Amino acid sequence: MREFMDYIQSAFYTATGWNRDNSYSSLNATSDALLNFPTPRGLRLTLSSLATPKFATSYQLGTVGIVDGSISYLYSTVPLNNAIAQSEKIPLPDLLRSYRPLAELPRRAGGIGKEEGAAEGLIKDALSYGRLYLPASMLEALVVRRISPALQLQLSAVSNQTLRNGGTMLGMLQYDEGRYAVEGLASSDGGLLGVRGLYNFGGDVGHLNTPAQLVTTNGNGSGNGERERIYGRFSTGAELYYGTLNKSGGMSFGARFATLPTHTGTPLTATMTINPLMGTISWSYAVMAGSYCSLASRMDFNVYSYESDWAVGMELWRKRGAWSINTELEEEAPVEAPISATSERSFQAKLDWRLDDPLPTSGTDITEVLAPPKVVAQPKKKERSFQAKMEWRLDDPDVDADPAISDGNGEEGDDEYSGVLKARLDQHLRVGLLWEGRVKSLLFSLGSSIDLRRLDSPFRTLGLEVQFSS
Repeated sequence: MREFMDYIQSAFYTATGWNRDNSYSSLNATSDALLNFPTPRGLRLTLSSLATPKFATSYQLGTVGIVDGSISYLYSTVPLNNAIAQSEKIPLPDLLRSYRPLAELPRRAGGIGKEEGAAEGLIKDALSYGRLYLPASMLEALVVRRISPALQLQLSAVSNQTLRNGGTMLGMLQYDEGRYAVEGLASSDGGLLGVRGLYNFGGDVGHLNTPAQLVTTNGNGSGNGERERIYGRFSTGAELYYGTLNKSGGMSFGARFATLPTHTGTPLTATMTINPLMGTISWSYAVMAGSYCSLASRMDFNVYSYESDWAVGMELWRKRGAWSINTELEEEAPVEAPISATSERSFQAKLDWRLDDPLPTSGTDITEVLAPPKVVAQPKKKERSFQAKMEWRLDDPDVDADPAISDGNGEEGDDEYSGVLKARLDQHLRVGLLWEGRVKSLLFSLGSSIDLRRLDSPFRTLGLEVQFSS
């Protein structure tokens, strides 16, 4: 499950206008979320709070053989008013959804690092985060500083007696111009130096330098009036790093195609990465098959050893009230039975095996004698809300309205999901299962790792995580 502090960090990036997806390190983010999701181990409880719009805390307690925990603090110079901190109100897709469509690239009004509508000069937005692990006494720290709308500095450090020299530090300088993004990094661990970059083309990239009021779309994202079959963005990038102490280096190349949110068809993401030094080629494909289902697959191949790996994964969302009894028959209008001009025989005539005596017809119409039966429509019974069903009671008047039921405008509530089931399988017959959802004000994550090759003891891990935030 996504941790509360990571959710708050995403709110900081959203508030400051920084796009985390426009980076080479996020090239395989969608497929990794569907195929490499972690499963909980043991029991873990987390209590978090956004005490003020600028300050957040989190306390975690877990047991995996031994009792451990952590204390986290976060401070932001920008008010995080867009963050929904209450666990009973946080939209589940923001926390649990693995398939995330690409965000629109920011428009530049001209000039380096100048974003449309942004003020000139430097930006002093910053975020500070610290986490202390107990009883291991390991300390994590993160500092993010926005220098300009296109430039960001990030410093992270870990202090632990088990690490070489007692800890390590990593610094990254990120420059995002929309069409392209470049990152430079340096680490004290092995004297690592690296650079990576990403270049975008196609899709919405061509409109970055065009005023928004001049861009007209045809309902599928294209601005030239021609209907495109698939409207998406191509991205290609590379990374190069070198260790100054151990005199070793590495590199990789990658490409990605992903549809944009304005695409009216099926959302999909396809990536390919190549590591020429190790001889590894990896392909991944993820598709959002429907509003409640996402699928992913990955294939790895090594040109030196001819070894290959494959993995498949999925996530299946459950809609709120999906287990309710279908009331379509109750909602159908009553059907009036056809009126026959000939009356049915009386009970006495049936016993005497004869016909009824003819009715008098002088001056009287048969339709007036046989008045049509009146059909009384039964009042439509209102179904109990989900909350009332869970508590085995009736609804309170005008109180227990189910937010998942559509309102008068026919629109559904903001949160129409109750949980998500995630599953993965690889060529070694290792299965990962994860069920995440919400019960009242608690967010839970129940999962297990299963090895089908060892049927005598297939369950490798089993765990439950519970989170509460306010």
